[in-house]
Amino acid sequence: MSASALPEAAGQDPVLFHEIPARGGRRIGVATLNSPQTLNGLSLPMCRLLEARLQAWAADDGLVAVVLNGAGGKAFCAGGDLHALYRAMLESPADDAWANVTARAFFETEYRLDHRIHRYSKPVLCWASGIVMGGGVGLMLGASHRIVTGATRFAMPEVTIGLYPDVAGTWMLSRLPRGIGTFLAFTGAQLGAGDCLHYGLADRVCDAGGLDALLAALAATDWSADPAGHAAQVDVVLDACQTPEPEPGPLQRHADGIRRACDRADFLEIAAAVAAWKDDSDPWLARAAATFLAGSPGSARLSHTLLARARHQSLAETFRMEFTASLHCCAEPDFREGIRALLIDKDKTPRWNPATREQATAQWVQRFLAPLGPVGRPHPLADLGP
Repeated sequence: MSASALPEAAGQDPVLFHEIPARGGRRIGVATLNSPQTLNGLSLPMCRLLEARLQAWAADDGLVAVVLNGAGGKAFCAGGDLHALYRAMLESPADDAWANVTARAFFETEYRLDHRIHRYSKPVLCWASGIVMGGGVGLMLGASHRIVTGATRFAMPEVTIGLYPDVAGTWMLSRLPRGIGTFLAFTGAQLGAGDCLHYGLADRVCDAGGLDALLAALAATDWSADPAGHAAQVDVVLDACQTPEPEPGPLQRHADGIRRACDRADFLEIAAAVAAWKDDSDPWLARAAATFLAGSPGSARLSHTLLARARHQSLAETFRMEFTASLHCCAEPDFREGIRALLIDKDKTPRWNPATREQATAQWVQRFLAPLGPVGRPHPLADLGP
């Protein structure tokens, strides 16, 4: 069965699982996010299904590699299930972040899933074609083989909804060349295949219509008996499937100016430098500045703070930090207001609080780092390995 036939074969299942026979009695596991009407937005049930199946596949000696992809052709995964989080925020006490049981379950499950992919014992190929944002970035980042196409639109636009780049986004962005990660967090600027490849956010570029051919090539591979060699065998398959390296993208073209503007310690200086691009002759830079200016000042400050901390943390430490910050976001007003303005009332006029960058002070942002839960209770992600 071809990859393109999978969604129709399994109806409304939120994630489709399929195993492709390969040579030597081996098999390739394929997991397809199957909610194209929401651009494969990642829900709690989807996270639970993926976590359970990846755990089972990890223990299956006959399963040699996993392929993640999204149904519908438009997106791999455009983010998380914001509607469910919005309902949970309305139903939970505004002054008690720990009381939001739905948010606790979602972020713990999602972050455990992302961490599992980062540390998975077998090759994970992420076919990141189309829109890749938010929760989709979390699934993609940890894959051993991250594949983009000419249709890829990669971004972390959480500043527009009062959140910040979570799913280890702070860990990833803090490890880009200085200033680059801050710019992407502040502006939600979209990247194509060229920039993703150049900055190490992707490993290969393939044709957007090439997933079926890739799966066929994996099935035709004579897998070695030694699992330690499987990643190298995937590399050989991808060598044959990849397309020529794309032209440099806008992030590469503007990298020097972005570093000069954003590689600074002072939050307000960076903000002023980014805002100054609002009338730039390059539409990509002007759009980035416009998104920043319309976004949540508090989100920008929070991103700035968390990136500085994540730069010195392990992956597991970052997930624990983000879990705490994300729950606090669910209790603070901006995340709820951002979802309302974008997805509920759709008036696109959020009323941010704090309303200005000057009001989003270094002291104000400390509330997002405060420990949560009963005193003495272990952190929900305390058991994550490094």
